[in-house]
Amino acid sequence: MIVLDFDLVETQQQTSGTILWLCGWSMPDAVFDRTRELLPDFHHISVDYSEADSPEKMLLLTEIAVGDFRTKPFHGPLLIGGWSLGGLLALRLAAKGFADGLVLFAATARFTRSKEESDLGWGDKYIRKMIAGLVKDRQAVETKFRKQMFTETEWKTDHGDSFPLIGSWTTPALIAGLQILRNEECLSQLKSITCPVFLVHGTEDSICPYGATSELMAQLPKAKLFTIPACGHAPFLGREVQIADELRRWWDEQ
Repeated sequence: MIVLDFDLVETQQQTSGTILWLCGWSMPDAVFDRTRELLPDFHHISVDYSEADSPEKMLLLTEIAVGDFRTKPFHGPLLIGGWSLGGLLALRLAAKGFADGLVLFAATARFTRSKEESDLGWGDKYIRKMIAGLVKDRQAVETKFRKQMFTETEWKTDHGDSFPLIGSWTTPALIAGLQILRNEECLSQLKSITCPVFLVHGTEDSICPYGATSELMAQLPKAKLFTIPACGHAPFLGREVQIADELRRWWDEQ
């Protein structure tokens, strides 16, 4: 399902642009609510792929959202904001020329990596085990994934407890998302992404390691990196005010 706020877009004259939000694996779109509240000068639309029953459907939903945006009388550029899985989807759309700018949280151009590239991503074997585990006990798989998202310090400060409850995605959607993480790669297309890119990444991210964002910085012509020390896989959580200020400052410079 695609959520579009067309009426607001058509009636409000002053805008810095529109941000299309793509969330991470197993996460509800609501994780971006606080950040959106702090960016009232942008219009916001989002894609809900929590019920997509195949990788193809999930990819199609993102392209439909961009297509709908372009058929409406919008004013201003389109930024695509993606977190983790959503970041990979955002890079895919940008490689097709659909974005005027990217805002990527804990993103990677290829999630599945060889054993020699363990500092850049996860092995395919691990993802296949997650897929098999979802059929047997999906709550256990999601719970384990949540635990890996945060550092020990972040858990002690209740970061994980502030996240939405587990279970917002259907099992087919969880499997579809993992299949995209297994197979989708944008590494070979990075140099063709010429729009400005704002990267936000934590140095202690154990899901999309910090090396993945260094790889993006090296190959994206117009990338800017905002590093958050001692931070896990949710770099915006609890830092929404700072992130919104940095994002706005970056975009104003473009």
